Amino acid sequence: MQIFTYMEKYDYEQLVFCQDEQSGLKAIIAIHDTTLGPALGGTRMWTYDSEEAAIEDALRLAKGMTYKNAAAGLNLGGGKTVIIGDPKKDKNEAMFRAFGRYIQGLNGRYITAEDVGTTVQDMDTIHLETDYVTGISPAFGSSGNPSPVTAYGVYRGMKAAAKEGFGTDSLEGKTVAVQGVGNVAYNLCRHLHEEGANLIVTDINKEAVNRAVEEFGAKAVDTEEIYSVDCDIYAPCALGATINDETIPQLKAKVIAGAANNQLKSTKHGDILHEKGIVYTPDYVINAGGVINVADELNGYNKERAMKRVETIYDNVAKVFDISKRDNIPTYLAADRMAEERIEIMRKSRSQFLQNGNHTLSRR
Repeated sequence: MQIFTYMEKYDYEQLVFCQDEQSGLKAIIAIHDTTLGPALGGTRMWTYDSEEAAIEDALRLAKGMTYKNAAAGLNLGGGKTVIIGDPKKDKNEAMFRAFGRYIQGLNGRYITAEDVGTTVQDMDTIHLETDYVTGISPAFGSSGNPSPVTAYGVYRGMKAAAKEGFGTDSLEGKTVAVQGVGNVAYNLCRHLHEEGANLIVTDINKEAVNRAVEEFGAKAVDTEEIYSVDCDIYAPCALGATINDETIPQLKAKVIAGAANNQLKSTKHGDILHEKGIVYTPDYVINAGGVINVADELNGYNKERAMKRVETIYDNVAKVFDISKRDNIPTYLAADRMAEERIEIMRKSRSQFLQNGNHTLSRR
C-alpha cells in the first residue's frame, strides 16, 4: 500500500502510528478532514489479519466519519482509531492510558469515543490522561448508553422517508420489517409500536425476538424470510450489506430505513434501488443520533439540547431526498453531495477570510 499516494488521492490530513511496548499498544489514528472542526470518531479494537488491513480500515472509517459528521450538521471533522489486538484478551489499563497520552499530544485535533471492541470503561481509562474523549461514564457528566438516542434518530429519519415514499410521515398502520432486535432496534420498535405501526421482526437471538413479540405485538419470522415479507418499510438494523443481488429481488418494501451501517453491499445496489423507485435512506445520515449525542458532551452534556439536535435528522434525511431529485442521482450519492457541499462552503469561506488579511482562523 502506497500510504501517501492513498492519502493524497482521498485528501487525508494525518496518519499517526502509536506504540507502547510495555502495554502492547499498537494503534493507528487516521484524521481525514478537519475543515468543519476537530476530528471526532471512535476507537475500534480488532484482530486484524495484517498491519496493512488495520491501516486501510482506519483510513476508510475516518473518511466515513467526515461525511457522517458533516451530514449531521456537526462542527466536527472525521477521524478514527484502530487498535490491533483481541479485545477479549489483550486489554489492560496501561494500554488505554498510553493511548490517552497520544490523543492528548494531538492537542484537540482528534477526539475519540467508543466503537467496536471498546467500552465505556475503556473510555474512562483514556479520560484519565486526556479530556479529548466522549462516551465516558455518566458519573463524569457523559450521556451514558447511546442506543436509545440513536434509535430515536432512526425513528425520526424513518418518518421523513415515509413522507417521501407515501406522502405522509405518519407510521400508524404501516408495516415495518425490522432485521435485528438489538439495543438500538429494540428502542426503535418501541417508538414504532407507540405510533401504531405493525412490526415484523427477526434476529438470531431468540430472546430478543420473543421480547419484541411480547412487548410490541410483533410477528416473528426466520432470518432469511425477513426480505420477502409483505411490508411498507424494511429496516435493516443488524449486519451490513443486506441490500445485495440476492435480497433486492425479494424486497416488497417501498421504503428502506434502518440503523445498520454499510447497508448497501456495493454502490451498484444503491443504483438499482434508485432505478426501481425504492426510497433508500442512507445509513450514515439516519443513524447519526449516537454521534450527535456524544458530540453534545463537548459543550457539557445537556440531554434536552442533544435530543432536539437529534430531531433534525428528519430534516437531514429530507434534504438528501431533495438533492436526489434535484440532481437526478441515487440517494447514497445525494448524501455524499450534501456532506461535500457543506465542507466545501466552509473551506471556501475560510480561504476567503484569510485572503482578506484576517489570520485569526489560520489554525485548523
